[in-house]
Amino acid sequence: MRRADLGGVRRDLLDALEFARRWTTTGGGEDELPEPDEKIIDDALPARLGGDVYEATRLTLAWCSVEGWQPPALAVLCRSAEVRRRYASAILPSCRELVALERHDLTCLAYALAVLDDEPLVVLHKPTGTGFEVRIGGIGDNFQLHTLLAHVLVGGGYVPGTTPSAESVRLATDPDPAQGHTRAIATGAFELFAPDGERIWNEGLPDDIPVVEGRRLLVLDEPTYQRSWNADRFFPHLPGTAELARVLTAEETRSWFARTSPGNGIRRPS
Repeated sequence: MRRADLGGVRRDLLDALEFARRWTTTGGGEDELPEPDEKIIDDALPARLGGDVYEATRLTLAWCSVEGWQPPALAVLCRSAEVRRRYASAILPSCRELVALERHDLTCLAYALAVLDDEPLVVLHKPTGTGFEVRIGGIGDNFQLHTLLAHVLVGGGYVPGTTPSAESVRLATDPDPAQGHTRAIATGAFELFAPDGERIWNEGLPDDIPVVEGRRLLVLDEPTYQRSWNADRFFPHLPGTAELARVLTAEETRSWFARTSPGNGIRRPS
């Protein structure tokens, strides 16, 4: 797929959404949306969707074939941060809107478009009252983020906890993780929370972490129970990075803790 073809992804997503809008307007709601099957193309389609035969057919074909964009789009998105930066903001909202209709499996595309690159992340460690700025990139889900934060903060001796195995870190960061691959299990070192105390799930994305005054803000707490997961990353061809930019001063840390909700049980340093 050429880079310019990602413009075609956006057009088909928008056309598929327009198909859904017109179909539900005349058919009685989202529950009546058809499965993406070209058998729905018939002589009655233009009357149902409005417009001429060409337009109705174009919208319907987009509805039926949009999943076909996913594999080649992933091949491009997972190999170029430049492409992700160029196209993500234009494509991701439409992709998520279509996923929400529950007729298309575009989860992988949505995840790839939501990948953060060269993103500053403020991390507050509740048990020690310490704070850090970590710069992350290329991370496909929060399982991978969790492993890399433990590697940077626990492995670096900044906070207590269980250091992730060298193999689980390699699987999260190696450009060619299949080389010398052995199965590895990662063990959770933290509980992840948003500033308001809502849990940030390992199954979610770094993009789920809220932005507070221009920085994504994540709170780490001690795990309430031991959890583990397969250390293979979500996108095999997309290596993740997490680097400690700096340790926050005590004053900076207090200031960031002050931006968290008092109702979430976070102990703020005095």
